[in-house]
Parts: sequence; structure tokens; C-alpha cells
Amino acid sequence: MQMENFAPVMFAGLVVIMLIGFPVAFSLAALGLFSGFYAIEMGWFPAGFMANLPLNVFGILSNETLLAIPFFTLMGAVLEKCGLAEDMLDSMGQLFGPVRGGLGYSVIIVGFIRAPSPAPWPAR
Repeated sequence: MQMENFAPVMFAGLVVIMLIGFPVAFSLAALGLFSGFYAIEMGWFPAGFMANLPLNVFGILSNETLLAIPFFTLMGAVLEKCGLAEDMLDSMGQLFGPVRGGLGYSVIIVGFIRAPSPAPWPAR
């Protein structure tokens, strides 16, 4: 296999793995690792980069900015389960119902209310 054909083969492999039914996160991780090991065997990729993989993963996981993603997902799940998001959207829809573009205003305001606020900066 040529290096130029490797990206389309990886994409096709991702489609096949996901059609089998594996979750997206595990499919991407497995395909990336297997493709990296294959590229090392073919000589397209230095093996030293794979040795630094745990350090790269730890560096990404220790990024404080990325903490907003799981917290935002958790907040959305809680608002969905307790019905608060639907109630907020209904009440804003009643408030802005007669206004032209009221549904758009309602969605923007509810999204603004639900948006996660940044965490305070750590004391240094």
C-alpha cells in the first residue's frame, strides 16, 4: 500500500468499524492506534512518537479549559431529565410569542441562560 492511499483506507475502516456498531470514541481510538502501528511497520512514522503518546494524552486530560465539555453535557442531561429546559423554553415562548421572531429570541435567551460560565481562575 502506498502512503497516498492510506487516508482513504483509514476512512473506509472507520466507516466499517462504526457500521459494525462500536461506539465512536472507541472506534476512533482503535483505528488510530492500529493505523499508527501499521505506519511504523511501513516506515512512514517514527516509533518515538508512539512512545510519547501517554504524555500527550495526559497533557490533553490536564487541560482545564476542556473541563467545560463534560460539565455542559451533564448540565444538559440534568435539565432534560427534570424538565426545566422545556419549561424555560415554553415560558420564553409565551413571553416572546407575539413578537416577530419570538421563537428565535426565546432559543437565544434560553441558550444564554443555560450556557456554562467559566470557572474562576485559580489563586496563584
